[in-house]
Amino acid sequence: MSSPKNFVMISPHFPTNFETFAVRLREAGFHTLGIADTPYEQLSDTLRQSLTEYYRVDNMEDYDQVYRAVGYFAHKYGRIDRIESHNEYWLELDAKLRTDFNVPGYKSADMLAIKTKAQMKEVFRKAGLKVAQGRVFNGDDDARKLAKQLKFPVIIKPNSGVGASDTYKIKSAQALEAFFGYRNANVEYIMEEFIDGDIVTFDGLTDKDGNIVFYSSLEYSEVVLETVEKDNDMYYYVPREIAPDLVKLGQKCVDAFKVQERFFHFEFFRTKKTGELMPLEINCRPPGGLTIDMWNYANDFDVFREYANVVKENRFYTDIQHPWNVVYISRKANKNYVHSIADICQKYGGNIISVQHVPGVFAKIMGEEGILARTETLQEMREIAQFAQQKQGEA
Repeated sequence: MSSPKNFVMISPHFPTNFETFAVRLREAGFHTLGIADTPYEQLSDTLRQSLTEYYRVDNMEDYDQVYRAVGYFAHKYGRIDRIESHNEYWLELDAKLRTDFNVPGYKSADMLAIKTKAQMKEVFRKAGLKVAQGRVFNGDDDARKLAKQLKFPVIIKPNSGVGASDTYKIKSAQALEAFFGYRNANVEYIMEEFIDGDIVTFDGLTDKDGNIVFYSSLEYSEVVLETVEKDNDMYYYVPREIAPDLVKLGQKCVDAFKVQERFFHFEFFRTKKTGELMPLEINCRPPGGLTIDMWNYANDFDVFREYANVVKENRFYTDIQHPWNVVYISRKANKNYVHSIADICQKYGGNIISVQHVPGVFAKIMGEEGILARTETLQEMREIAQFAQQKQGEA
């Protein structure tokens, strides 16, 4: 079988750090065929040089326009071998295009289990995994009845959604009544029992046969919901050591959701009471933010190049040894810190990778500034985070 050559990239400019996919695929000999609604002259020089051709549509939400763009590429370059955005927002668009152009990868029929939390639960249960109790509710009375069964506090979140947006911890019957007043009428919500635990992720990449060729994890200083609720600082990190039970459970999830030649980002609770792992949700795309860059710094490799190798020849070449912990430390504009960024860089210069400025839309969670650092030990990593986030008046 000849290796794939025509790779359609949906919205290749977003997020900015994903532009490297186009660079590495082009270097590997692919036709990199970009589709987005951004004017060509607004793309970065790097991306323009790395795309074989770019087709601008007026509106990415208009399926006919995007379909015609792929049709144009197929007519000009021949059979389309891959269609991918690596982006949660376009998962369904990617799948519909793959279905219509008969391209390998997830199709429209696979989307329900991948996009909706209720269906994910079913797949987890079939794989023999324990999940948080709960379901989609229909109307206010059904929600009241369900809350009585599950007992407060409960978590309410969109059945199909990403991240912590529109997610609420409801602590009482009064708070539930208040939720009915501000809920989004166009959103289908799911209610679940509250699990007291820490979120830990299992992330990575599979080859064409569904073998995990690279895996990693993320741990958080606190639950994202609390960061938003209390306007706290947070840090999250790629740990060097990944618990064997997490790897085992992650493998089960990769198999259950048939993740092939794809990145994955699975979220689990590690319960505070027993320490057991419970699957929370799956995302069949790379983790967001700077995580993919953090992988590179944690392992001294180039995940973008290895992805191109997997697509081209189903090979992954790097011998992953996990030599570093890599941490993202948030700093918020409305906080009064003891130490300046310059102080931090001076004291921990050997560990600091970079200082990031975060766009407003992500700042509520990620802070307006973020420090990337790497360390050999977790103790040193926590010391840097503490120093960077120390406020005036704190001991």
